[in-house]
Amino acid sequence: MKLPALTILLFFYPAFLWADFELPPYSLAYDPARDPFADGRAALELARRTNRRVLIEVGGNWCVWCLKLDEFLQRNAKVREQLYRHFVVLKVNVSEENDNQDFMAGLPKANGYPHMYVTDSTGRILISKDTVELLEQRRYSQRRFLQFIEKWKVHEQNL
Repeated sequence: MKLPALTILLFFYPAFLWADFELPPYSLAYDPARDPFADGRAALELARRTNRRVLIEVGGNWCVWCLKLDEFLQRNAKVREQLYRHFVVLKVNVSEENDNQDFMAGLPKANGYPHMYVTDSTGRILISKDTVELLEQRRYSQRRFLQFIEKWKVHEQNL
């Protein structure tokens, strides 16, 4: 039986409520009703207060690889912990329901989804990342994700 994407997302939703992190709603799901500009301002403020960078994850509930990424993070505690320790994650929906065209116009073009952008706490884009580069043998790689996090997190010399 094939489950609708939203059902799959709701199944994994509780996994995002970790004791170590009180994640804001904009970090939890691709929600076509959310305002990415308001969420972006909140994410930048949180990044400034907590000395982290912002990782903008663009995709949607229609996207198979976006759902695979959510599942990968749910199953990989080490990656999940490092990601949320060092980044404020801002999930931005792009779908037929809401393509967030105005928000996306301010970002480098994404060649596919999910796509990630890392910004500093002022909103300056540091990297545009195709998540295919985080795959090994057609699966998200713990090693590649941890390398990505280590490279783009805030280091003391960046302060």
